[in-house]
Amino acid sequence: MSGPTAKTVLFDYLVIAGGAGGGNTGGGSGLGAGGGAGGYRSSVTGENSGGGITSEDNIFIAVGSSFAVTVGGGGAGASGSVKGGQGSPSKFSSVIANGGGGGATGGAAARASGNGGASGGGGTEYAGGNPGGFGASYQGFAGGAGSASSPYGGGGGGGASAVGATSASGGNGGAGVSSSITGSSVGRAGGGGGANSGTASDGGGGGGGAFGTTNTGGGGGGRGNTSNGGNGGSGVVIIKYPDNITLAIGGGLTSSTATAGGFKVTSFTAGTDTVSF
Repeated sequence: MSGPTAKTVLFDYLVIAGGAGGGNTGGGSGLGAGGGAGGYRSSVTGENSGGGITSEDNIFIAVGSSFAVTVGGGGAGASGSVKGGQGSPSKFSSVIANGGGGGATGGAAARASGNGGASGGGGTEYAGGNPGGFGASYQGFAGGAGSASSPYGGGGGGGASAVGATSASGGNGGAGVSSSITGSSVGRAGGGGGANSGTASDGGGGGGGAFGTTNTGGGGGGRGNTSNGGNGGSGVVIIKYPDNITLAIGGGLTSSTATAGGFKVTSFTAGTDTVSF
């Protein structure tokens, strides 16, 4: 005869990694590409997760156990002949979202864009536009290719729900995804815009832009002059669970908790540590 089954608690989650930094000219002829958004994973029923799929399965965790939470930081914008920095992963228990891929520069040393959760846009060159990097399965979309036409705009960074665009004047970043896990609809994980001259084109809705918005996983925008590419936005981990549960949150995490409708919603906005209950 088997022993008693441990009581388990169902958690809904939204896990978004850090967005990537955008590229710059890098001393080359092309213009910097937008950074990719951080990978986007969601279990909220009726909403989409990243990469064009519907919500993922909820997680059941046994009472008395613990789980790890990590909030990924955004990647640094490109400085010199390097591509934008890749975003860092975010984690809730076994759910891991990959960081966004860095936007390429126009210089020969870093024309290849990075791959990630939703990838960076492609670099550019007079001989023709380079393709964007690939997005991770079920987390985001690829970046846009750099333009092969004057003024050789950088490709837009991939977003959670759409690819980055290609345009001679700089491709817009791919759109993010909206979630109501906190009670109101908020868009997150948009790609950074590719450079059109000295500034970035429009970022994807949901935190992408000239600079990625904090706690959205948005990608940073590319630059077309000697300025650094835009930094990517940090990620976020949000979990929803019954309001009779109290979490013991490690001191390495920054968080806040709200209660409504029989549930608690805890948003982790920085750090890494263990949570028990």
